[in-house]
Parts: sequence; structure tokens; C-alpha cells
Amino acid sequence: MTTDSTDNKTHFGYETVDADRKADKVRGVFDSVAGNYDLMNDLMSGGIHRLWKKQTIDKAAVRNGHRVLDLAGGTGDLAMAFARQVGTDGQVVLADINAAMLEQGRERLLNAGIIDVEIAQVDAEALPFADNTFDLITIAFGLRNVTRKEVALQSMLRTLKPGGRLLVLEFSKPNDLLKPAYDLFSFSVLPFLGRVVADDEASYRYLAESIRMHPDQETLKGMMENAGFERCGYDNLTGGIAALHYGYKL
Repeated sequence: MTTDSTDNKTHFGYETVDADRKADKVRGVFDSVAGNYDLMNDLMSGGIHRLWKKQTIDKAAVRNGHRVLDLAGGTGDLAMAFARQVGTDGQVVLADINAAMLEQGRERLLNAGIIDVEIAQVDAEALPFADNTFDLITIAFGLRNVTRKEVALQSMLRTLKPGGRLLVLEFSKPNDLLKPAYDLFSFSVLPFLGRVVADDEASYRYLAESIRMHPDQETLKGMMENAGFERCGYDNLTGGIAALHYGYKL
């Protein structure tokens, strides 16, 4: 299933809402969870999200002088790593639609002594960057919250340089062996953790539901191809609980 809009309706978790209301509702979720986002990611994934992000950084193979856009970059994990790789001749932009998340990211970068990352509040469906700007665009655990994914993918393609690459790290469809335990965790344990740790069960229930409504591996690959990306593929991570999709602008 996808969260893309049809007849001006879309999914907000399992709820059907007006497409033009989803962004505000998603913003409300992340305003609520921003202060506990990193802690909850560790609890949600048992810390495995850090390994997934490391695999994304390794796959990115960022070099000195590269220009990198980290979309839905939130608290800045990927941007921090890329900033150390691009050197003084490169550029990293940490971008998110949510101001509260960007504030968390800005604080983390400053605490790490990284001051040359550009911070930008943007909508992935209408990126305010010139054509052919970036060597790499990453979006980690953010695409499922975008209302019109096909529009966002086209916007990303436009702003990539020829030869540039998009990496999409996202929760996906686990294999049949893992699915029962994963469902139990997602719909029982995760909301409980949200209530106990963040005093916000509803937001974490939405996060679990949004994962289920996100396109599976093959569907997302097809969406990237339809948007104009070439040489698309994906790597399943931890039995498909997450997947790292990639595509190129040729």
C-alpha cells in the first residue's frame, strides 16, 4: 500500500484524511516526538537503526567536494557523517519540513563542533534548489510521511546532478519469518514505549501504522523508476524490516 493521494484523499496511518491536511498532521507528530526522537529510535529498533544508517553512509561513498542533501534529516545523524567527508570544498544541507526536528539537528551538530552544515526547512515535494545541484540526496525514515511521494521523487531527481544518486532508507516489508514478531512489537510494544517514555502513545501508534501503509520494496523501486531514476535497486536490511533503495540520474 502507499500513502500517496487519490481523489484528494490520503492515508495518515490507517486514517483516511484530506491530502492537504496530512502535512500538518505529520508536523504535529514530529513536534511531539522531537525531544525524544533519538531515544525512541533506539527503543524502536533495539539500536539497529544505527547499523542501517552506517550502511547508508557506506553506500553513499561521499567524497571530498561533494554536495549532499540530507532530506528529512531530523536530528542530523547522516548530515554529521557527510559533513566530515565532503571537506571544505563540499557542502551538506540538512533539510526537514519540521522546525522542531531541525532545531534538534542544529543543536547536535553544534555540540559535535560542526558549524558548516546548512540548515533548511523545506517541503520534499517542492525543493527550493536549482536543477542539477547535488551529487547525492538521502532521505532516511522520511519518505513514508510525504503525501505525494511521486512528486517528491521527481523534485529530488530534478535537483540531482547528472550521475547523481538518491538513497532512500525506510522501514519496509519483513520476511514471513519475522513478520509475526514484528507486528506484535509494532502494535503492542511500540505504543507502550511511546506512552511510558514520551507520554505520547498516539504518535508512536501512527509511526507503526505509517510503516504498514508505506510501499513495499518492489513498489517503491517501481515508483523511483516511474519518476525517472535509472539503475534502481534495493538492499534488504535485517530481513526486510528496513530497505535501502537507490537510483541514479543519468
